[in-house]
Amino acid sequence: MRLPSLRPLPRPRPRPRSLAGQLFAMQVVLMAAVVAGCAVFAYLTDREQAEETARRQATAAATAVAGSPSVRAAARSSDPSAELQPYAEELRRRADVAFVVIMAPDGTRWTHPEPDRIGAHYLGHIEPALRGETFSETYPGTLGASVRTITPVLSDGRVVALVSAGITIERISAQVREQVTALLGMAGAALALGGAGTYVINARLRRHTHGMNATELSRMHDYHEAALHAVREGLVMLDGRRRIALINDGARELLGLDEGVVGRPAAELGLPAPLTGALLSSEPRVDETHLTDERVLVVNTRPVVGGERRGTVVTLRDRTELQALSGELDSQRGFTEALRSQAHEAANRLHTMVSLIELGRVAEAVEFATAELELAQALTDRVVDAVGEPVLAALLLGKAAQANERGVELVLAEGSRIDDGLLPPDLEPRDLVTVLGNLVDNAVEAAGGTPHARVTVTVAARAGDGELLVRVDDSGPGVRPADRDAVLGRGWSTRGPGRGLGLALVGQAVARAAGTLTVAEAPGGGARFTVRVPLPRTGGEA
Repeated sequence: MRLPSLRPLPRPRPRPRSLAGQLFAMQVVLMAAVVAGCAVFAYLTDREQAEETARRQATAAATAVAGSPSVRAAARSSDPSAELQPYAEELRRRADVAFVVIMAPDGTRWTHPEPDRIGAHYLGHIEPALRGETFSETYPGTLGASVRTITPVLSDGRVVALVSAGITIERISAQVREQVTALLGMAGAALALGGAGTYVINARLRRHTHGMNATELSRMHDYHEAALHAVREGLVMLDGRRRIALINDGARELLGLDEGVVGRPAAELGLPAPLTGALLSSEPRVDETHLTDERVLVVNTRPVVGGERRGTVVTLRDRTELQALSGELDSQRGFTEALRSQAHEAANRLHTMVSLIELGRVAEAVEFATAELELAQALTDRVVDAVGEPVLAALLLGKAAQANERGVELVLAEGSRIDDGLLPPDLEPRDLVTVLGNLVDNAVEAAGGTPHARVTVTVAARAGDGELLVRVDDSGPGVRPADRDAVLGRGWSTRGPGRGLGLALVGQAVARAAGTLTVAEAPGGGARFTVRVPLPRTGGEA
């Protein structure tokens, strides 16, 4: 049976080199190219300088020989070579040149480093020298190519001899090779040192980029930007100096900040002091509730630590709607408990009346029922007549039942009245529940357990008053003068941790309506909380 051929598994594509590796390779190639270019430039410059130095050295030697009186005298003698050869060789050694050739005007050599070449014709150009000029040239002579200078020997204005001094190209090249060897050594050392430095820098870059390549970093940046602006929760990142390093759209909206906030210190953002303290804290914060002018925020912070403090990550969640719904739910729960209590009390009263009727005491049963109905109806009529706003009326009746169940008498003060249509438009019914409900709850809690426990509520908004007045007095222990500023802030409570948010919410709602909240001592002792909210002007007012 023929087995099917197996296809080889495809080889996984090699992962692209990391960004740090790419930069390292590019920097090494660039550095090598720069070092090589510098080395070539230095070599050419050194060779040119070496040739120029040789030319000046040869010119100095040639002009020195041509200006010597003994040379002019020897040129007129019958055997110039006998006198000039020792002189030329001695000068050649002292001047450190390759040759010094003295010749007749027709080019016949009188001296030469190789004596067997004396008497032969000079190899090179002599025409400019015969015209009285000193010139230099590079010419391949008997000793090889050389840089030479030819100058005339003048006597009474007449050319009587010529002098040629020069240095061979091979000797110049040997000098350049020595310099190039040192140059290459320095270039190699520079390349090695630069490569080592580049490696160290790129190793650090590799650690900071976690070995990712440019594509991965670009993709991560795109994901980062998309995630940053997609989440509705607020995200703030502070650097090690507590400045805003990053903030998303949600955080700007929740904190009421503009787009130019990046780079500003967190302490200078104008946020409430408790919230600023949470942002600047070096310890992590978990699910802390903080208030701004308009919102209730849940704040979490976590320091970013990597060998040293690098900053802080802050997340913000908007709990404003949830807090309002929670308050409404608490109110509904209170109403339910009040109805349950009232139903229980009504059942007790009904059983009492039935028992009286069974005992044949019908008149007393009717009197008992009538008294209870009159008491309940009196409170209802009093609230309904004084408060035309149905939300406030229902809230006061419910709170009265709750207070009664806890042994506290809730009284609507004389003079309380809210005319129809006079509530501030900026104070929504939900905010009214927050303001009055929290003030009454705090007052009932403070008055509970005291002799003659009593809470007095005053609500007034009449045409011509210009303001809505909400005042709640209690018979509790009151608030010390030293605590009256702090009592309106978040977290202040005498009843343990996790409390103290109600008055802060009241202050927030009042601030939204441009009103004021104050605390003082009630006339009969206890605490007095007063809310004043301006009413809109009517057309008839000046």
